[in-house]
Amino acid sequence: MSKRYAGIDIGSRSIELVVVDDRGNILCSLQADTGFDPMAEAGRLISGVEYDRIMATGYGRSLFEISFEAPTVTEIKAHAKGARAFFPEARTVLDIGGQDSKAIALFPNGKVKKFEMNDRCAAGTGKFIEIMARALGFDIDSFGREALLAVNDLTISSMCTVFAESEVTSLIAKGQNPREIARGLHISVIRRVAGMISRVASDGNLVFTGGVAKNPCMRTFLEQKLGCDIMVPDDPQCVGALGAALLAVEKD
Repeated sequence: MSKRYAGIDIGSRSIELVVVDDRGNILCSLQADTGFDPMAEAGRLISGVEYDRIMATGYGRSLFEISFEAPTVTEIKAHAKGARAFFPEARTVLDIGGQDSKAIALFPNGKVKKFEMNDRCAAGTGKFIEIMARALGFDIDSFGREALLAVNDLTISSMCTVFAESEVTSLIAKGQNPREIARGLHISVIRRVAGMISRVASDGNLVFTGGVAKNPCMRTFLEQKLGCDIMVPDDPQCVGALGAALLAVEKD
């Protein structure tokens, strides 16, 4: 009977669980909000799910290792493995999560060549985008679509979340179009992550992972900035969990 291998990605905003068979075929994929007690949420997510081995990644992986006696893997390795599972030709991975962003360059064989990570500042992360959307009165799902409808460019000079929110408030008070402000905010994030990519990137295709990859404005502007096609998995948030599951298969 085929064994089942689980990967769990405990992020700051959500937890993803992916179970694969010993050939790497996805058997199930689940998601839950991280909430105020990540280990309790993780426990609820894995309860009732059948697996023989589990491997954890994400910012909460160390707590999971202690609570559930499970091996762990870094987010860098997990996202590299998961991205290549979706797109075997991938040479660069951009992951934008709730609290950090990372650019990962890969060797032709899929191993990590070099990476750069921003985990000290909310700028360029999902949290920044969420706060800015709320400041403009948009929900997170419509924020990118509204920004794409803007006609004119508008420059946002602040990347610090606190100062950027103050700048947005000031622009609203001056009567600036919210869509144009949203467009300017997206462009400011793109400038930051494009800089990360340029410092590590390999030649070749780029895979965009994480919840922010669902934002159509981010994808469009990133393609324009980099001058290349951006590949996005059907479920970009599960890439880390899938990578952890596949690495559990290899470790067994």
